[in-house]
Amino acid sequence: MPKPTNQFWPCFFGNRISALVLVQILISAGVGAALVLTNTVQIDSLMLWIIIPGLLLINLTFSILFFVNSTKPTKELLAAIMKVAGDLTDLTPPNPNDKKYERSGLGDALQTIYKLSSSRDNIPAGQALAVTDRSSSKTLSIAEALDTTTCGFIALDANHSIIYSNKSAPTFTNNEGKKELKLIFNGNDTLDDWLKTCEEKSVHDEHAWSRIPDRLPNEEGRRFFDVIASYQKGAAAETVLSLVDRTGAYIIDEENLDFVSFAAHELRGPITVIRGYLDVLQDELDGVLQEDQKQLFHRLIISSNRLSGYINNILNTSRYDRRHLKVHLVEDTVANVYDVISDDMQLRAGVQNRMLSVAIPKDLPTIAVDRASMSEVFGNLIDNAIKYSNEGGIINVSAKVYGDFVEVAIQDHGIGMPDNVVSQLFQKFYRSHRSRETVAGTGIGLYISKAIVESHGGTISVRSEDGKGSTFTVLLPIYATVADKLKAGNNSNESIIKVGSGWIKNHSMFRG
Repeated sequence: MPKPTNQFWPCFFGNRISALVLVQILISAGVGAALVLTNTVQIDSLMLWIIIPGLLLINLTFSILFFVNSTKPTKELLAAIMKVAGDLTDLTPPNPNDKKYERSGLGDALQTIYKLSSSRDNIPAGQALAVTDRSSSKTLSIAEALDTTTCGFIALDANHSIIYSNKSAPTFTNNEGKKELKLIFNGNDTLDDWLKTCEEKSVHDEHAWSRIPDRLPNEEGRRFFDVIASYQKGAAAETVLSLVDRTGAYIIDEENLDFVSFAAHELRGPITVIRGYLDVLQDELDGVLQEDQKQLFHRLIISSNRLSGYINNILNTSRYDRRHLKVHLVEDTVANVYDVISDDMQLRAGVQNRMLSVAIPKDLPTIAVDRASMSEVFGNLIDNAIKYSNEGGIINVSAKVYGDFVEVAIQDHGIGMPDNVVSQLFQKFYRSHRSRETVAGTGIGLYISKAIVESHGGTISVRSEDGKGSTFTVLLPIYATVADKLKAGNNSNESIIKVGSGWIKNHSMFRG
């Protein structure tokens, strides 16, 4: 019985290595016999038994190294063949775009294998894409069958043009008569960006997005989809999108967000009054309060400030979800932004027995910023660092120049996060099981922080190791690099934030 394809390489490699070892043993034995027969050394000489094993070891080592390196192209080609054949294998399919294949030309050979596979699978729809209902003797094409489902299916070619879509797929026809995808991808994780990465680095890949709308808020007939994309380099339908209509489930959250936003707006006034009375009472009673009473006032002020921050976050989240997060950016310094929250942060750190170390040089270049919004971001990040640090822990806040940006880093040495938490950290309302059990919060602070930073034309990222702490990094454009655009746009952020690929093509910017 022939062996399965996925066993070929282990058998081939093992047999050739065994044969190589046997040949080297015979060669070494032959050399030893020649030395004895020519009376060069005696058979009982110690020198003979040093030379022969040493010769065997040296020859065997170089022979195996030469064999392994010379068969690498064969192994790569076999992995590509097994990949396109659909066989299970432990071999990693090679990426034809890898630079190490350029000189040898192996990349072109791999591309040919992948293209031949896609050509083999490219069967005309009229010949193969049909099924027969035996009870009625009717033939139904796969395209007709897909049109009966509420799930959307879209196929894209190598140029990202739509070559097929069923009736439920969210598409529209542009002015040139071509179909285009009608989805709004939020932030930088867009379909276009993912496809560009696939073209540069992947042969096959998959990616999923959730809660992707096809229309802007308040537009009639708005739907929400969970999207799964499959990419296969060289295939006729290089990208296939499967879209599950989840409007029924997600529309409830949208309505809830409207209610929460309304409630937060109504609470904003009373909280502002409470904070004002606390400030007045603290000033008037400062001379008569005992130390423990002062500490109580400090705690009340911290709590009221935090509650005010939660309300602002909820309102900002509502605006961001509806593309209303517009800010006016002016020339300012990171130090000035941090000064807005400096006293509050030191107070929060002190109350929770944490040490806050701030190193923000005064001579850093100015940045384009809305001071109130960005101070909220810094406050969120530092507050998180305080909450997730250990007793007596140190939180380091630093800033430096990084290319055309000023980099602000908030580092703690606390509980840290595993990779599966880090990957979802900036999603709205996401909180890990551990944080829900140990730390109070709403789960939208980081989401809105990301929105604010991106609305400044910057980026936010995190590095974390479970049990060792986390570092959040914010990059903000140096003012000189965006000054002309801002002046031309009356200091509006619309001129510097990313638009287009993540938005509906005919709604590149929503002005609310």
